[in-house]
Amino acid sequence: MILYGAVIAGLLFLAFAFFAVAQAGTVRNGGQSAADAAALAAAQDDRDELFEDFLDAVVDGDDLEDILDGLGSLAGDGCGEADHFAGRNRSDVIACDAVTRDGHDGYRVKVRTRFDTGDTVVPGADHKKAVARATAVIKPRCELSDDADLIEITCDGDDFTIDPDDIDLDLKPSDLFSVVLVG
Repeated sequence: MILYGAVIAGLLFLAFAFFAVAQAGTVRNGGQSAADAAALAAAQDDRDELFEDFLDAVVDGDDLEDILDGLGSLAGDGCGEADHFAGRNRSDVIACDAVTRDGHDGYRVKVRTRFDTGDTVVPGADHKKAVARATAVIKPRCELSDDADLIEITCDGDDFTIDPDDIDLDLKPSDLFSVVLVG
């Protein structure tokens, strides 16, 4: 009978230990999701600024090449957006930095979860929060083909013709630039 009780107690301990490992995995995955969302939001804010620069350049007749290459004013609030999206994922941004990876501008974000593992039977694993990092960059999708009167761009195989005198564009920021996570 004592042996049976010891076996049951051992199995219960193992079950609680496995549960603690699962809790830790859940906290880690939640932290990574928050970091990914924050980095993507930061880069998307800058992508939207590039799109506004593109529209202004079309209206003003300015050079579009640099903008389509991802070079613009980037006066947005990327880190503010990162903070907002981390908060929506119950995490806090502890670092947000503009970066350039392979010639593409973006953001590296580090977050800490507000939620933790809770009480566990594993010594030292109680109430641990996750820290995660993610980097997202803006990648141009278009090439410019100049025409005397019209602006022609090719974006990942799709052709767009823009008449600077009639700016009724059927374009979105995501048509010109993609935002991707990078390692």
